[in-house]
Amino acid sequence: MNKILKILLPSVLGLLLFVGLWALVSQTSPQLPGPIKTWDSAVQLFSDPFYRKGPNDQGIGWNILASLQRVGIGFGMAAAIGIPLGFMIGRFDFLNRMTAPIISLLRPVSPLAWLPIGLLVFKAANPAAIWVIFISSIWPMIINTAAGVGRIPQDYMNVAKVLNLSEWKIFTKILFPAVLPHMITGIRLSIGVAWLVIVAAEMLTGGVGIGFWVWDEWNNLNVEHIIIAIFVVGIVGLLLEQMLVLLAKRFSYE
Repeated sequence: MNKILKILLPSVLGLLLFVGLWALVSQTSPQLPGPIKTWDSAVQLFSDPFYRKGPNDQGIGWNILASLQRVGIGFGMAAAIGIPLGFMIGRFDFLNRMTAPIISLLRPVSPLAWLPIGLLVFKAANPAAIWVIFISSIWPMIINTAAGVGRIPQDYMNVAKVLNLSEWKIFTKILFPAVLPHMITGIRLSIGVAWLVIVAAEMLTGGVGIGFWVWDEWNNLNVEHIIIAIFVVGIVGLLLEQMLVLLAKRFSYE
């Protein structure tokens, strides 16, 4: 019991301090809703999260699911391309030197700078938002996977040559187990980037999604719903990251 209390007490105190500061600031800024007013609004909002009253008037549950769907598609495409590409870049020095300037040039570009390109190419908002997720989340997976391959001791590869192992055997017996921690790190970074970017992308593209919902509530001057959306985005992002942490532990080779 004491051990559980020691673990939970700092977190509880931190949350209480945060709520207290929030309540204090709301007293000095009448436009900012306090914790109690926001909580009452959240209870009402989540009492019916899946209502539908039109294409642009849907419950917060549908908006969260729409954003998760876009993130899932864009992130999945990035993983399907980025992880194998990272293995190849780390495995073959010529490919590494060939792609290094391209990655160095494109990786620092702001995610939203890719949105006009997506709108120009795909002629629609939804695939453009997915494109932004894809291009923003692919770099951490490529870089971390390639770095993991590059850190494999040369002795391992020398043994593989002596045993005349095929590329498939080298991948399954040497590369994948050794690179997995780096690969999971890249995936965790990518999912965080993807979830951050989708909110901003949806604000610009419109439609159903948590980002568009925040922008719509701002236009309606409903600040309580904006604060609720901030917490929702944070909680969903935390859950996504924790799912990947559990996945990493499940497939640990240590």
